[in-house]
Amino acid sequence: MQNQSFITEFVFLGLSQNPNVQKIIFVICLLVYIATIGGNMMIVVTVVSTPALLGSPMYFFLAFLSLLDASFSSAMTPKMIVDSLYERKTISFEGCMIQLFAEHFFGGAEVIVLSAMAYDRYVAICKPLHYSSIMTLRLCGTLVGVAWTGGFLHSIIQIIFTLQLPFCGPNIIDHFICDLYPLLELACTDTHIFGLLVVANSGFICIIIFTLLLVSYGFILLSLRSHSSEGRWKALSTCGSHIAVVVLFFVPCIFTYARPPTAFSFDKMVAIFYTMLSPLLNPMIYTFRNKDMKNAIRKMWTRLIVHSDKK
Repeated sequence: MQNQSFITEFVFLGLSQNPNVQKIIFVICLLVYIATIGGNMMIVVTVVSTPALLGSPMYFFLAFLSLLDASFSSAMTPKMIVDSLYERKTISFEGCMIQLFAEHFFGGAEVIVLSAMAYDRYVAICKPLHYSSIMTLRLCGTLVGVAWTGGFLHSIIQIIFTLQLPFCGPNIIDHFICDLYPLLELACTDTHIFGLLVVANSGFICIIIFTLLLVSYGFILLSLRSHSSEGRWKALSTCGSHIAVVVLFFVPCIFTYARPPTAFSFDKMVAIFYTMLSPLLNPMIYTFRNKDMKNAIRKMWTRLIVHSDKK
């Protein structure tokens, strides 16, 4: 922490300095956050309370993905909502590092979970006779452990390098969250090498995994030619949801981190997409396109209504 020099807090410029616009931002962000937490936690509760879904690896990973989305959004959105009520938006140096760690911790874990979900669909469609022997409860638990570990390692690497940077002023971040590239612009040293490390640790990894996921789903879709029309339609519906979520997650991340550390005017818009809209859209995509999830949610609400009426 000694390398932070004179900086003890950072000041966000946020999305706007106009008080009237900030009120609109407050309302919109609050509604989006409530919908994000509500939608994702509904999926978690539905899967956990439905034994048939919890015993399925696909829904097991879906519940874990929803938990990560809710945590990812909670790491940044509440601070943004509160800041929209104030003219001066500040965050302590330690708070900035915590936010940076949480963002990359949950984001890194989500990358691995999306890869695990792609592998699950590959085994289910391309090797259906061996599915139960391959996708065991032990393997699912191991993959979840790998996701937590991978997210932690990815995030701790970012924090270790960031803490080596000297921050001696100015302390104004032209953003609404603490992220790597906005912080690099404030460092009182040459950050060229560190920028390359960010590209290698975040951008390059995202490109590789995104490419592998698209290739794997390509193999899955090609293998559907040998399935019946009903089985083909069901598999296409499931894979279509997965591909949509993968694209929504990886494209903004690749744009943000797989480029030289240069600020663009629309970086904030891209950040809004992966911090707020992507966690909001994921539960909608999986719920609206999945018959089993819709039936399980309907039954869960029916049980709750019946239970409340008896009281």
